[in-house]
Amino acid sequence: MGPVTATRTAAPGHLAAPAAGDAAVRAATPDELATVLEDLRGRLAGVRRLGVAFSGGVDSSLLLALAVRVLGADGVVALLGVSPSLAVDERVAAHEVAREIGVGVVEVTTHEGERPEYQANGPDRCFFCKDELFTRIDDEVVAAHRLDAVAYGENADDARRPDRPGSQAATTHAVLRPLADLGLTKADVRRLARGLDLAVADKPAAPCLASRIPHHEPVTPEKLRQVDQAESALRGLGLTDLRVRHHGDVARVELLAEDLPRAVVEPLRSALQAAVRAAGFRFVALDLGGIQSGAFTLPLVTR
Repeated sequence: MGPVTATRTAAPGHLAAPAAGDAAVRAATPDELATVLEDLRGRLAGVRRLGVAFSGGVDSSLLLALAVRVLGADGVVALLGVSPSLAVDERVAAHEVAREIGVGVVEVTTHEGERPEYQANGPDRCFFCKDELFTRIDDEVVAAHRLDAVAYGENADDARRPDRPGSQAATTHAVLRPLADLGLTKADVRRLARGLDLAVADKPAAPCLASRIPHHEPVTPEKLRQVDQAESALRGLGLTDLRVRHHGDVARVELLAEDLPRAVVEPLRSALQAAVRAAGFRFVALDLGGIQSGAFTLPLVTR
């Protein structure tokens, strides 16, 4: 992918520290945006065409938007990995976000579900998923679209977490991680996205559907379909941030803390139960712990 190589050395963050509670609301100023763009321009020196591994989430959307401002729309390609682990709603939304930014989307069909290591669903499952994506990009996309480099949206907070084995796949394939290298945290990413008026600035995290299946229980297309159908139905009921964890016949539903009280009273209680059962689950359990990022992986990688 050319002379540019990936680095794990993070530069200090560039956004001024917000007042307490302010990180969730304040947009980055024009000066802060200008500083980040200038530093990104330095990171991408020598790159004329960049492929961005794109999901439609706030991290990859910000990276895509910043790259367009540095390289121009003709110098950036959004690369969307498509497989049963991508929710149908997320696929549609990703195209809408890319259209807003002004970049075309190249869909890359991935086959991680055919890999035995991915099916086995160990704590390193994400490595094989990302390795599949980056391998397909290397083999099928780089030459066809004349890419000098490929980047993805890891931020500085992600880089410090132990439950992100996909980052090793990025290192193996020399994929760039400009947001992390610039020291941009998740709060920084959201503030920059607001400064650019991106519609996804406040979008909740949307990990792949396989993350809903407990480790060491096989990942199958049918389980992914059940989770996708149940979560889509619950979003249709007005629940904006949620997870449906797959425990065989039991669906364990994680919601925002503020949504828990209304989820156990009518009319939402019956509607929630019916929506999840329609996806093929026999029982519906509501997790009082709410949404728990890394709930399956963190206990296994931090022992």
